Amino acid sequence: MTGPRAVVIGVGNEFRHDDGIGPRIATDLEKLGLPEVLVTLCDGEPAGLLDLWAGAELAVVVDAVLCEPCTPGRIWRTTVDALRGVTRAASSHAMGIPDALPLGRALGRVPDELVVIAVEAECLELGVGLSDPVAAAVPDVLAAVLAELARIGIETPAEPDRS
Repeated sequence: MTGPRAVVIGVGNEFRHDDGIGPRIATDLEKLGLPEVLVTLCDGEPAGLLDLWAGAELAVVVDAVLCEPCTPGRIWRTTVDALRGVTRAASSHAMGIPDALPLGRALGRVPDELVVIAVEAECLELGVGLSDPVAAAVPDVLAAVLAELARIGIETPAEPDRS
């Protein structure tokens, strides 16, 4: 394999409050300098996702979602197929993660495994900064992503910095 074993994609827009959870997690992970892991940002457009995760052993996508009923800050580990029809992507783009997977399958540009870490959003209006419940979830979201990487044998810190 020539590329990274795993890719972590922070999906979202940091200028729409809780939609910034993906970029926040990507920034925190990038600071760890994990070997064999590409950490990147994406606005959720299918073409961008396909380029990022193609050929990876594991792709972990972190994104904000809206649920009914909503519990802001609640974290879900799921797959794209499970997300479809149950939640609505919170990002500002017209198409998103659930649309990228079928396209990727058709083009042969999918990871071996795709995990979505979804965080229920409270506020998606224009503005900077996560809501209190989503900000409080950041350490647990980071731990969930690190657990996924450790599951495939990528060394991660025993305890991520929770500052």
